Amino acid sequence: MRNGRLDVLGTNRLGRALYSEMYTDPARPVNHARFIFLNPRSHGFYPDWKRAANDTVAILRTESGRDPYDRALSELVGELSMRSEEFRTRWAAHNVRQHYTGLKHFHHPVVGDLHLMYDGMGLSADPGLSLLIYTAEPGSASEDALRLLASWAATLEQAEQAEQAGPAGPAGQAAAGVAPPA
Repeated sequence: MRNGRLDVLGTNRLGRALYSEMYTDPARPVNHARFIFLNPRSHGFYPDWKRAANDTVAILRTESGRDPYDRALSELVGELSMRSEEFRTRWAAHNVRQHYTGLKHFHHPVVGDLHLMYDGMGLSADPGLSLLIYTAEPGSASEDALRLLASWAATLEQAEQAEQAGPAGPAGQAAAGVAPPA
């Protein structure tokens, strides 16, 4: 789930794993535009970086037309304009675009190349919010990579849970006065 400023507002485990490169930046909320224009990793993550950059700016332009008084959007555009020549050039072109379906190409550092169809659905109850759904062609290398990515994400989650439980695990929690899950 994202807003018109391209802030990531919510995701499932697989979505977070897909965009894990964006989560390496400590700035919050995680933002697609900041990642594309301010993080050098984006050039490796998006094989067609120029298209991703152009689409990103066009989406932000569309949002600025929809809500011209959005202070957070103005601040984001100002930040990107100050820190990225690539962004400034594209912003000055005044391209506007909404895209709700298509094919996206990614190069994930763990599973390699992914070619995923996407559908974006605007939420009528809250204009500016979109839910994005990615799918892989059945039987494709991208489907295999997506399954591997899901497995990788589950393994990371298990490791994080074990780390939170501490070295003694549930027994240590009980000794510390924390009841283990039933």
